[in-house]
Amino acid sequence: MTSIRTLTRQDVRRLAISRQHLDGEKRPSLLSIIRDLGCVQLDPISAVERTQYLVLWSRLRQNFNRDEFEKLLWEDKQLFEYWAHVASIVLTEEFPVHSWFMRKKAAASDPRWMESVPDTKPLQEQIVAELSKNGAVFSRDIDSQLVDPAMAASRWWSGRYVSRVLDYLWTRGLVSVVGRKGKQRMWGMADTWMPDWTPRDEWDDAQVTCFALQKAVRALGVATPQQIKLHYTRHRYPGLKTAVSQLTTEGILEPIKIAENGEFLKGDWYLHAADAPLLESIQSGNWTPKTTLLSPFDNLICDRDRIELLFDFYFRIEIYVPKAKRKYGYYVLPILHGDKLIGRIDPKFERKTGTLHVYNVYAEENAPDDVACVGEIGRSVTDLAQFLGAKVIEWGNVPKKWSKLLEHSL
Repeated sequence: MTSIRTLTRQDVRRLAISRQHLDGEKRPSLLSIIRDLGCVQLDPISAVERTQYLVLWSRLRQNFNRDEFEKLLWEDKQLFEYWAHVASIVLTEEFPVHSWFMRKKAAASDPRWMESVPDTKPLQEQIVAELSKNGAVFSRDIDSQLVDPAMAASRWWSGRYVSRVLDYLWTRGLVSVVGRKGKQRMWGMADTWMPDWTPRDEWDDAQVTCFALQKAVRALGVATPQQIKLHYTRHRYPGLKTAVSQLTTEGILEPIKIAENGEFLKGDWYLHAADAPLLESIQSGNWTPKTTLLSPFDNLICDRDRIELLFDFYFRIEIYVPKAKRKYGYYVLPILHGDKLIGRIDPKFERKTGTLHVYNVYAEENAPDDVACVGEIGRSVTDLAQFLGAKVIEWGNVPKKWSKLLEHSL
């Protein structure tokens, strides 16, 4: 009988960081990074910068090109906006996974909010007819261009409900986001927007789960079924237990153990066979560390319990926490240093003055304080400022053990 491979938590962290392209190795193409991540979350908050840009900047730093990203999305159509673990940028080549969810939504009962409003079908029909006839329309123009004046006068047809109807059509695959201007989405018909080469195979539940769970495991490095459920196509893994068993029997997934202080971490952990060579290379010492800042919505840290278990780093988003009750700040960026999360910064970019405010810097209890580490933190903040187009960085509170060295690094 083959013995079960045993990893340390450091092995697991380094494999995850490498698979997420957050190590110091030379980066592949932008599309390859997104392909390995599986999805990049969207979020309208821009206290620093939109999260989709921050996630990619963290990996590519000065090599990240926004225009290249926008071209992949809107011109080449290699990417499109849809629902992964939340609203995200996903890959057109993986359309069969997402179209499966579109079909499920189309066959499902209407959402609960529709029970309390008048029949939305006339508005749905208007939107579809207008977009079919005239092409793309910004969401702000829906009220003025599409909605009947009598309907628009009703309190039910506020922008809130029009937006909900658009999202309703979007999740069902009828309309697509075909452009953006700031926070405004431009809508078009999905069947005319998606490129001709879009794969149109209609996968069943087993095919979707088989593909998605492999995608999730590879993005995470190693994972438990519960962690798989929370990644990529969150909570959409029908028959996951059966699929894991089948892929294990086929040798595609390998059961592993994680040892820590003479004990094994709880749960059934799996490694994808394709990542065994990378793991073995990392274990032999071929691993290059990097220091960078992470979006609060970064793929590496989106599963808070997993990060706490593997990195000993407690992280919660405090955007919706009242200011007086926040522990760290509104839009906090964790600091990744090598294979550890050693602190966090509380920044805000003031666009009118070109000022990047770093209100607070926090160091974890056992964070290093050597010249090299603190210098890399300083360079990460400086690189962020350059990426944002900031003219000046204004520092607030900095831990004593970092303050002098950080001052000298800038």
